[in-house]
Amino acid sequence: MDATVEQRNTTPSIVVRAVYFLLIGWWASGIWLSVAWFLNLTIIGMPFGIKMINKVPKIVSLKDQTITMTITQTETGGVTVTESTSEQYSLIVRAVYFLLVGWWLSGIWMSIAWVASITIVGLPVAVWMYDRLPFVVSLYKY
Repeated sequence: MDATVEQRNTTPSIVVRAVYFLLIGWWASGIWLSVAWFLNLTIIGMPFGIKMINKVPKIVSLKDQTITMTITQTETGGVTVTESTSEQYSLIVRAVYFLLVGWWLSGIWMSIAWVASITIVGLPVAVWMYDRLPFVVSLYKY
């Protein structure tokens, strides 16, 4: 049995991401984060709010999730192709974390990241914080 593992990242170049951030990402992220966090405060909106927060790296700077593709050939000649992202914690662990910690910590984390993103000195810290926001809110590995 042969297996080939390939990582695919479709994130645009750093120049495109920087121009996007300067023209759109910094202000769109503020609106996106405000709506997402508000939705997280409601029972009905919570699933959509968490989904929105998991997309923050894409909204801020067009960063895509890395996809791992595994191509396996069996002894009989069959081929299986599997695509996956990072292995996640169980949904129950993530839900308990969100209810106890994630909902309030993410509000603080998002606010600090957004304020840092509007300063030149704080921009690298903000990008680092935005990339980790899905994990802060619900232990989601982006």
